[in-house]
Amino acid sequence: STGTSVAIGCIVKETKPGKILVEDDEGKEHWIRAEDLDTLSPMHPNSVQGVDDMIRLGDLNEAGMVHNLLTRYRQHKIYTYTGSILVAVNPFQVLPLYTLEQVQLYCSRHMGELPPHVFAIANNCYFNMKRNKRDQCCIISGESGAGKTETTKLILQFLATVSGQHSWIEQQVLEANPILEAFGNAKTIRNDNSSRFGKYIDIHFNPSGVIEGARIEQFLLEKSRVCRQAPEERNYHIFYCMLMGMTAEEKQLLNLGTPSEYHYLTMGNCTSCEGLNDAKDYAHVRSAMKILMFSDSENWDLSKLLAAILHLGNVEFMAAVFENLDSSDVMDSPAFPTVLKLLEVEYQALRDCLIKHSIIIRGEFVTRPLNITQAADRRDAFVKGIYGHLFLWIVKKINTAIFTPPGQDPKNVRRAIGLLDIFGFENFQNNSFEQLCINFANEHLQQFFVQHVFTMEQEEYLSENIAWDYIHYNDNRPTLDLLALKPMSIISLLDEESRFPKGTDATMLQKLNNVHANNKAYLQPKNIHDARFGITHFAGEVYYQTEGFLEKNRDVLSTDILTLVYSSKNKFLREIFKLESAGTKLGHGTIIRAKAGSQHFKSTDPSKQPSTLAGQFKKSLDQLMKILTGCQPYFIRCIKPNEYKKPLLFDRELCIRQLRYSGMMETVHIRKSGFPIRYTFEEFSQRFGMVLPSAVRLQFLDKARQMTLRIAEMRLGTDKEWKVGKTKIFLKDNQNTLLEVQRSQALDKAAVNIQRVLRGYKWRKEFLRQRRAAVTLQAGWRGYYNRRNFKQIILGFERLQAIARSQLLAKQYQTMRQRMVQLQALCRGYLVRQQVQAKRRAVVVIQAHARGMAARRNFRQQKANGPLVIPTEEQKSQTALPTRKRKSIYDTITDTEMVEQVFGFLPSMIGGQEGQAPQRFEDLEAGTQKLPEVDLDTVPMVEESEDDMDGLDEYTFPKFAATYFQKSASHTHIRRPLRYPLLYHENDADCSAALAVWSIILRFMGDLPEPVLFARNGLHGGSVTQQIHDTLGRENSTQPPQHRGSTQRPSRRDRGSKDISSVKLKRSSRITGQVTSQLNIGEESFEPDGPISDRPMSNLEKVHFIVGYAILRRNLRDEIYCQICKQLSENFKTSSLARGWILLSLCLGCFPPSERFMKVGRTQGRVFLCPQAVKSKKHIPIHVALETGESLTVMVDSASTSREVCRHIAHKQGLSDHLGFSLQVAVYDKVPLGAPSTFYF
Repeated sequence: STGTSVAIGCIVKETKPGKILVEDDEGKEHWIRAEDLDTLSPMHPNSVQGVDDMIRLGDLNEAGMVHNLLTRYRQHKIYTYTGSILVAVNPFQVLPLYTLEQVQLYCSRHMGELPPHVFAIANNCYFNMKRNKRDQCCIISGESGAGKTETTKLILQFLATVSGQHSWIEQQVLEANPILEAFGNAKTIRNDNSSRFGKYIDIHFNPSGVIEGARIEQFLLEKSRVCRQAPEERNYHIFYCMLMGMTAEEKQLLNLGTPSEYHYLTMGNCTSCEGLNDAKDYAHVRSAMKILMFSDSENWDLSKLLAAILHLGNVEFMAAVFENLDSSDVMDSPAFPTVLKLLEVEYQALRDCLIKHSIIIRGEFVTRPLNITQAADRRDAFVKGIYGHLFLWIVKKINTAIFTPPGQDPKNVRRAIGLLDIFGFENFQNNSFEQLCINFANEHLQQFFVQHVFTMEQEEYLSENIAWDYIHYNDNRPTLDLLALKPMSIISLLDEESRFPKGTDATMLQKLNNVHANNKAYLQPKNIHDARFGITHFAGEVYYQTEGFLEKNRDVLSTDILTLVYSSKNKFLREIFKLESAGTKLGHGTIIRAKAGSQHFKSTDPSKQPSTLAGQFKKSLDQLMKILTGCQPYFIRCIKPNEYKKPLLFDRELCIRQLRYSGMMETVHIRKSGFPIRYTFEEFSQRFGMVLPSAVRLQFLDKARQMTLRIAEMRLGTDKEWKVGKTKIFLKDNQNTLLEVQRSQALDKAAVNIQRVLRGYKWRKEFLRQRRAAVTLQAGWRGYYNRRNFKQIILGFERLQAIARSQLLAKQYQTMRQRMVQLQALCRGYLVRQQVQAKRRAVVVIQAHARGMAARRNFRQQKANGPLVIPTEEQKSQTALPTRKRKSIYDTITDTEMVEQVFGFLPSMIGGQEGQAPQRFEDLEAGTQKLPEVDLDTVPMVEESEDDMDGLDEYTFPKFAATYFQKSASHTHIRRPLRYPLLYHENDADCSAALAVWSIILRFMGDLPEPVLFARNGLHGGSVTQQIHDTLGRENSTQPPQHRGSTQRPSRRDRGSKDISSVKLKRSSRITGQVTSQLNIGEESFEPDGPISDRPMSNLEKVHFIVGYAILRRNLRDEIYCQICKQLSENFKTSSLARGWILLSLCLGCFPPSERFMKVGRTQGRVFLCPQAVKSKKHIPIHVALETGESLTVMVDSASTSREVCRHIAHKQGLSDHLGFSLQVAVYDKVPLGAPSTFYF
């Protein structure tokens, strides 16, 4: 490369006779002639793809190092090791390298096991601190814009994550960074987030490795940036964030506008920065302040002072003449009153402070006017003083929140990890006092690096008699002596000149030229008019402009400014200027703090107080170096790849320059040939002794040197890549990593063995305990099991005895019962006979007396009436005519005629079966006896209870069916035979009879067809009732013939015709003698396939069959009603429904239901007009009387309900709502039917 005289990598693309075409790393093509081929050299194979550690480079030179960094940078591998030193190239883009998974991946891993990463350095710091019980520090260096601040934040995040317990203090430590960046960082030409101050963050850990607190120290804030910025640079971030993030109300209170309105924010012609969101950053800063315990009032006071600084920048001055002297005055502008309001000072006090200068001469104040330039400088000095003290107050506030004083327990000694993020080396076209201090600090850090890596290491090799070829390196000690070695150093001469009242920048430069003219590190001005001097730094030559050196070095606020501050009513302004000087403990040493009224650092002894900024800065750097020397250091070299902040753009010349002045080439040499890892024999044997077998380890007890040699020979080989000195063994990084891995494996193996033994002991103990418990449980269970079986056996014997005894007692009881029945029969027969005889005698006596009395009465009547006249036949017939007429009134029609009248309209099921009833049915029919005539109006009505009248809603047939029906029978209509009766019957004969009645009901309603074939010889033409009686007594063959004959002999008194509905099973009835006997004995049976049910029957015969069973068997009455109601429920066949209602009406007229079914039956029954309406096929006229006195005639049918009638009447009367109206029937008293009921007519 022509620019840097460093070879550049290239590849051969084409060869031709006499020349070849190559393409270099920058993408440029070159033709190399044959005579110039000696300028090319082959690249080592491992340099083609790059290596993780530059010590392993085959091309160990600057060209190889630059090519390795370039290759890895293009592969997005920005980290590279140089031994234990990490080189980080700023990618200028966000890479997925810092996720939580990456943190967990690098946690507890040795350096070198994984690819290079900043987390690996942080992990090494953390675990070396815990393992070696020694403080650690990480020095992050590089140019401005190389990524030092971001690297510091990444290390902080890693330490906060791996410390174990995520506490509030960890969050506070992390949130301190946004605040410090807002107030201490700014956009520069080289870096959009350049740190304009140095900071040292000391993180404190307890013995367990948990963060207990932290401490932050700041160095040399660039206060001049508040008043002046170079082109394309900005002021501190906080001003832009405040203007963009504040609400409109807050800005109005502070009279703030946009950044372009303020002089201090527009000097660099750059008010915005690409990649920065000022409004979002302001919100982050405010939230961080809350976490760090900044109160709302303190936040507002900060905003007021920041706003006052911006308004002060807009205060302008105009020229004036005062007593023939050039003076100035404040121009009228809106900014000046706003400043007065925010600072809470008087108008005249602020005006005199800005345009006048007061000095003390012989104890008296003397005031002189300031010209425009001096007034502007006074204004800027006031602003810098406010901002500097404000920054110090913020750092103090943060430390108050995150710092925890160490405890007094000597066992609880806490350790620390220090992170140094200080300004990088700077070399601008116009360098001033700030650049001199910054480069002075970098010289100190470079010297610390040189001392640690080169000087101390090579001196230790010599003291330990290690064979070593001395490596020459660039030592910056001469430059550091030029800057700081008393008594004639540049810092000393600068301080001396600053103390002289008449000292100027020119006199200072003259002294420097005279004293250091012969110093090679000092560069004199090129001519007498050049107000610059130069210094040969480790990073190159830098020329400094001396103008303003003394003023900046003095850095003392005038008496006028201090007087104005202390006269202000703003308590916060007075507070930040009253910071007391105090030494701040870091855990390693003391860092000097600021003094009230100045920026001077101060030692604990006031007499040794440095009076200048350079003196205090030198003092603080010396103290910092002492702290770093007491720690085990780690170095991170940050490299800036280009000046344009572009990703994937690699400027070779810029990177080579940074590698040179950072001493990386010499570092590679000394790391490659040296032994950076060293242990004493005792430390080595204690740490790595477990990698030896136990038997070998026991041979070298109390022989640390021999054990160290044995471990090294067994695990590292005998190639002498390691060295043994007088008291120490020296290793390379890869060897130490290998030993650490083997140690971890040995510990893991030992841990597994220990765990195996402990687990075996634990589970053996557990097994023995469980076995003892199992034996105890088995004994208890066996006892319980045997006792339970014994109790069961005893219980079984007791039951057996009880059964035997009960059988014996039952047998005795049956015998005694039979005897008692026989005795009762004899006794009752005797008593009955006695009663009959007594009644017969009484009747005879009564008859005799009655006949005698009648005879005597007749005799007296005949005697009184005269002789007896015998009437003729005509007279007898005339006399009997009224009697016959009166008799015909009371005679009732036969049941045959009644049924025929009711069912005359129905078609016959079989032709010829609807005529006269069979002959044998007529034997039950006779003229009814004359009934006594009763006036219904005189008959008292039996009042029903309100419960019977009003409580019928709960007694519905579905509820009754769900309660009493068996075998899950439903309450709805079906068309198939039943397998079981609907209700439960104890008698099997009742069950059979119920099933036969169900078949007849289905046939009567038309739901089951009539059978075609039947045996006529079965009934011999007898009546249905006689067939029922015969069937019921068919199997009663045990009764003697004479007994049967006697019971079938009818008496003259019982031969009269009776309706089947009024048949009473008396002993004198000729149809019930045999049946009654069989019902009492309980031996009757019924066969569904018998002669009654296997032939077609007429409707009359079916009615007789159903009603006859209901009369003869009371237990079947509820069953019959349930069967009829079931067939009426949800029956959508009109003819079947009509027949069912007729059958229900007939049954209600012939026999009542039981009390259980009575209320349910009331909800099903119809009024007496229903059969007539069905027969005549006409509507029923009913007369309805209204409450108004009017009456209506309403036509209803058998299916009409009371609800429909109410709705019809309401419609006729023009009522839109029928709710609340009810219907009542006038029978002696009113019987309510109710509009919402389902009563049928």
